[in-house]
Amino acid sequence: MALTPVYISYDYDHDQDLYNLLLGQSKNDDSPFEIADWSVKDESPAWKDDARKRIKRVDQVIVICGEHTGSATGIDAEIEIARDEAKPYFLLSGRASDKNKRPSAALASDKIYDWTWPNLKLLIGGSR
Repeated sequence: MALTPVYISYDYDHDQDLYNLLLGQSKNDDSPFEIADWSVKDESPAWKDDARKRIKRVDQVIVICGEHTGSATGIDAEIEIARDEAKPYFLLSGRASDKNKRPSAALASDKIYDWTWPNLKLLIGGSR
């Protein structure tokens, strides 16, 4: 079975640990996805162009929501790029607490899904 290439959007100032956990899950024997690219860490005049190139190469975008996601402007830009490029995305609850914030660019209809292995596999499969 071919793995679904995904782009991971996350707040690299606060949620690197969550990215590392997702990276670990992508290496499970029964993983339906592979992390092809991730948020651009170096803010430069061309970072949005770099993010667009990365997002174009994947089939889906996973947005990890943490406590500071609501103020992470890079995540907002990546969601907008995903929409521009017609790439499906979903919001994943990063922390067990109820302090996870929605990205400002998220649509009102975008649900934050619980991060469990069964859920993640269903979401990658298109169940939303």
